[in-house]
Amino acid sequence: MPETPSSSMTGPLKNEERPCAYRVVRYTPNLVRDEWVNIGVLLFDPATGERRLRMIEEDGEFIRVRRLHPQADERVLRKLRENLEDRFEIFSRDARAERNDEGQARDWMELLAKWDDTLANALQFAPPKGVFAEDLDAELERLYADHVALERGPSRVGAPGSRGAIRGYCMQVFKQARLWERLEKYVRAEEFTFPGDPMRLDYSYRRNGTRGFVQALSVSRAPADSKLLAYTAGRIQANLASEFAAVTDVPLDISKERHRFVRDILRDAGIEPVPMEGFAVWVAKLRPMLQ
Repeated sequence: MPETPSSSMTGPLKNEERPCAYRVVRYTPNLVRDEWVNIGVLLFDPATGERRLRMIEEDGEFIRVRRLHPQADERVLRKLRENLEDRFEIFSRDARAERNDEGQARDWMELLAKWDDTLANALQFAPPKGVFAEDLDAELERLYADHVALERGPSRVGAPGSRGAIRGYCMQVFKQARLWERLEKYVRAEEFTFPGDPMRLDYSYRRNGTRGFVQALSVSRAPADSKLLAYTAGRIQANLASEFAAVTDVPLDISKERHRFVRDILRDAGIEPVPMEGFAVWVAKLRPMLQ
């Protein structure tokens, strides 16, 4: 069972907070040496079975893994999230067929106990810990930042943000606009593209028969991601009425070649670039359309 939450979390709780559990996902290619690197976080509510999973996805995070474990297979690591999610879906489907919702808590503990014995040696779960969470998505971001995300030294303060940092800001803005609960999060692209497509779209909404998608895009760190987003947008637009916005860590400066590249890619795909500094205004304009 999860550990009791720490004393720093035992004060008065907000009405919406609930006891949850989380487990850090570790990559341990050599069990003899007992050396590992954290590559993800699984957060779940044992009472309901609701879960959130986040795994490493940025180039810098994979570089860190390879630096610690030069023989790491990046292709396998990039597929781990989909592999785990597929296992979750299969288990949940089988559990629903055999039991009612009241059995979900026991199902979850049985599943995780089984995984401790059957997961590949290179992939392990750290011991479970307890935490109080008002919002699973917000808590997942906090836990990921504490246990997995790359540490930034003082010299990096103010440096352009990662996709995780952009998503964290987007979440705050959506919450302030009271749109958070109306959004779909981490939408699988394979629903619209091809089976097995590992890409996920950060946020999705619906308005007047149109499906909207919002994706964090770090121009400073991963400008090439704009090509992947443009391709995905094209596939989706061919299948349904849709609109796209890319929230960028910095405003696009056409005097910079890299920025012009991103601008042209997004423009040709019909994707609206929205810098973080203007995202709150963009959301304010979107809000009345979703009422």
